[in-house]
Amino acid sequence: MADPPRDDIGARTRALAVRRNEYGYDPFGLNPDHLRTAVRLARWLYRSYFRAEARGVENIPVSGRVMFVSNHSGQLPFDGLVIGAATFLEPSQPRLVRSMVEHFVPTVPFASYLFARWGQITGTPENCRRLLERDEAILVFPEGARGISKPFSKRYQLAPFGLGFMRLALETRTPIVPVAVIGAEEQAPALNLKPLARLFGTPSFPIVPYPPFVPIVPLPVKYRLYFGEALQPAGDPDDDDEVLEAQVRAVKHRIQSMIHMGLRERKHVFW
Repeated sequence: MADPPRDDIGARTRALAVRRNEYGYDPFGLNPDHLRTAVRLARWLYRSYFRAEARGVENIPVSGRVMFVSNHSGQLPFDGLVIGAATFLEPSQPRLVRSMVEHFVPTVPFASYLFARWGQITGTPENCRRLLERDEAILVFPEGARGISKPFSKRYQLAPFGLGFMRLALETRTPIVPVAVIGAEEQAPALNLKPLARLFGTPSFPIVPYPPFVPIVPLPVKYRLYFGEALQPAGDPDDDDEVLEAQVRAVKHRIQSMIHMGLRERKHVFW
């Protein structure tokens, strides 16, 4: 198959290896027509609003199962959107990344329907396992809500990583591509009102010091993405936590080193 033209969303969508039923949906609810609409918005944010740059695109596998593991920040998951846009738009062979969304997201009106049509799923181990067994690509943020809601004073300092992604990678023999995101930390410098977060049952309730005072509209920071070389973890997925922590630390240290490199190379937050 010939390489799809750069940013030809129709050709790139057709080039995706997505198994669909006779109605055009995959088992998780993905629909190519809805996906094209989402990608058009993502492309505008990626190319024009955040003016994103991606390094290490050659480390994005053209096929086969893969787990992208990234740092997480910014109050709202624009970092996941930018990573997904990069894997779809930058390589010669586009990859659709399935982001593991937080469990509370499907409770938001319309979010469950739209996220499924766009290929995103609730981040349960079973969903991840099924996707990897189908040789798809998933995006994992091991910091979880701790990362996305960290205070501005702790920007680019990684929160503790969970171990679940490593157990899953070992169980499914999935390579891990570490990803470092530079820019998201500054897109919405916020104060987290924990009492309101508890009231609404959300991981955080951020308030930003400018209208509309909630981080719906991020600042137009410049995003820089770094895709590292794939790591192939080895071991028993049923090992004790203490055994797995060494491999998790190796992934975390790799991401942190790429973050340091990106911060050294960056000249300004907005350009």
